[in-house]
Amino acid sequence: MNLLSFKYRLKEITKVTVLTKLCYAVLLLFLIFLLLNAIFPININKSYATTVVDANGEILYSFLSKDDKWRMYTQLNEISDDLKKAIIYKEDRLFYYHYGVNPLAISRAFFNNVIKGKRTSGASTITMQVVRLLEPKPRTYANKLLEMFRAIQLEWKLSKAEILQLYLNLVPYGGNIEGVKSAAVLYFNKMPNHLSLAEITALSIIPNRPSSLQIGVHNEQIEQERNKWLLRFKKDNIFNKNTIDDALSEPFLAKRIASPKIAPHLAFRLKQQYPDSAVIHTTIEKDKQIATEKLVKTYSNKLLPFNIYNTAVIAIDNRNMQVVAYVGSSDFYSNIDAGQVDGVRAVRQPGSTLKPLIYAMAFNQGTLTPKTIMTDVPINYNGYSPVNFNQEFNGYVTAENALSKSLNIPAVKALNMVGVNNVVEKLIACNFKTIEQQKDHLGLSLVLGGCGVTLEEMTALYASFANNGKYSSPKYIEQAQDVASIKILNEDVVFMIDEILTKVERPDLPNSWQSTKNLPKISWKTGTSYGRRDAWSIGYDNNYTIGVWVGNFSGKGVPELTGAQMASPLLFNLFNTLEKKPNKNWLKAPENLQFRMVCPESGLPPSEHCEHTIMDYFIPGISSNMTCRHLQKIYVSENDSFSYCMNCLPTAGYKEEWFPNHPIEMLAYFEEHHINYTKIPKHNPQCTAFNNFNPPQIATPSNGNTYYIIKEEPEALVLSVNVASDVKKVYWYINNQFLKEAEKTEKVLYLPTQSGRYKISCSDDKARNSDIEIDVKVVE
Repeated sequence: MNLLSFKYRLKEITKVTVLTKLCYAVLLLFLIFLLLNAIFPININKSYATTVVDANGEILYSFLSKDDKWRMYTQLNEISDDLKKAIIYKEDRLFYYHYGVNPLAISRAFFNNVIKGKRTSGASTITMQVVRLLEPKPRTYANKLLEMFRAIQLEWKLSKAEILQLYLNLVPYGGNIEGVKSAAVLYFNKMPNHLSLAEITALSIIPNRPSSLQIGVHNEQIEQERNKWLLRFKKDNIFNKNTIDDALSEPFLAKRIASPKIAPHLAFRLKQQYPDSAVIHTTIEKDKQIATEKLVKTYSNKLLPFNIYNTAVIAIDNRNMQVVAYVGSSDFYSNIDAGQVDGVRAVRQPGSTLKPLIYAMAFNQGTLTPKTIMTDVPINYNGYSPVNFNQEFNGYVTAENALSKSLNIPAVKALNMVGVNNVVEKLIACNFKTIEQQKDHLGLSLVLGGCGVTLEEMTALYASFANNGKYSSPKYIEQAQDVASIKILNEDVVFMIDEILTKVERPDLPNSWQSTKNLPKISWKTGTSYGRRDAWSIGYDNNYTIGVWVGNFSGKGVPELTGAQMASPLLFNLFNTLEKKPNKNWLKAPENLQFRMVCPESGLPPSEHCEHTIMDYFIPGISSNMTCRHLQKIYVSENDSFSYCMNCLPTAGYKEEWFPNHPIEMLAYFEEHHINYTKIPKHNPQCTAFNNFNPPQIATPSNGNTYYIIKEEPEALVLSVNVASDVKKVYWYINNQFLKEAEKTEKVLYLPTQSGRYKISCSDDKARNSDIEIDVKVVE
């Protein structure tokens, strides 16, 4: 090997050695970075001012951050291209080309600071500014080195888009306002992606001088600085020239405005549920929410003269069960009657609003059909004697009329048919929380409001009628997972209920809406609780289900407070406002729904004695197929003086007649109210055989019940009985000792004097007898 070759080879070896050392050095530095990064990780977590937004991302309500800052979280899709270009051009033109630190800018700044002794240009990249915003420190060379290290950490951890997003979330705008979203909302009442170029440029210059360029105070200076930068943008062709010209002519009139305060009750509810979320995406539709709040406020003001202070509303989109409007009270900020109470979740008595479910379940189990005849007369169930709202009775009514007129007694009978436990289980399956707590203490009064429910629960239940009997929980959060719906009713049954509840010939139609053309085509039901403390009106069509509650959170009753007059007008206004294009023909019968001809006297398939028939819906295989028995065959004497039983039927001298087959409570009602009806002739007085046909039925007191007598202020027991039409006198006995002879409709008073078990007997003048037993406790 010659000398020249040796020198060349030595030079190559030297190059390799230097390159290797350089690689090792870089690797060592990288390993040191990884070690330091692991030991001293950068913390990018900041507490944000929780914002509750609607379905389109518009802010409904915002809360201060934990450190009392208006620091609203700007999402990536809210950062427009114009905003990106303006910020990057102004703050860091090589943002996408460096790794957190710009060596050229650092060198230039160091040279100017050291050689020239003055600061003529900054060296901080956007990434370094983010570090300074995350970890504010005095400006020293040591802290600058730390800032550079942190910037590299940040670039290692986040993408460029995320770093820019973090910068825009933290930049100061004076006072406790931080972040471009906070500035856009609190100064321009806009979202960041809706800002004009003039507004974007103004917001891009303020973070450098947040004190001297305070919006609303130094607007003239801000406009001048803004225009300088707009001209620079124009010179370097950053934006379209026409757009820049428009921005230059745009006056700067911004000022500090209040943060949005829409849907406050829901906002506080969700804030409590998701305390650490920066942005809570709701299903609320802002335009519908604002319209609902205005309607509620205006309507509630009209109720103030009646001493009615509160109203709550919830509106659900039936198609996805998303809540589109939520008003917890007429005025969240009112000090009268606790305006901050959330009426959507408050537990109240439902009045008659559970009746549609009861009748639907009765239809579903085949006990009733819409044309089934029921009796609306006084009745007693173990001491419980329901009365109608107007204290009147209607005699015979169809099930559909009983529901459309909201009669109480038929509803209690329907519940008795269905079974309280079955209804309670159905309500628990539909997430009625208070019902679940009360389940062991509920009785027949359930159907008249003897339980606790919320407007939220009731409206979701009614939405199941709009969804062919499928129940789903209402949704408030867009990201919430869909909960599987449960089938609670047959769609044929649902249609029957829908059709009944669309009738407008009803006592619960508000007087002011009886002849209006603006009455929406909806199914609805009203309710008024005991003591007139709660007024309800809940309605639905194929698009929305809306629930309205009116009353006082204090529980104070008001004589004028009824669901029909105080809640329904608002319900109708809400449908007319929220429904952009209401579907007047939304109510359509299921294809497999069937109907049959029935006797109008009973609502059952006709027998040979039924002269007329009407159409009625029914469910094949479920609805009762029992034929009509509204007439009964009675053997009577040829002169119509007597009737015979099979024990005394003569061999001749009698005939067969058909008489109305009235239940005993109807006979008692006819007699008490002196209503004429076709009576069966009195039984053959010569009959000596035991006859217990239509024995007396003791109405009060109730068999098996315990009665307490207060010794200081004793109240007598009321003895009453229902008897057959051929009875005139009854005879009362206590523990087999004669008490009193009375007229059949006469109420007899008896006052026990000591505690113990009492046998109460009643015999009629046909020697028919009934007994009951009660317990009496005399309390000192």
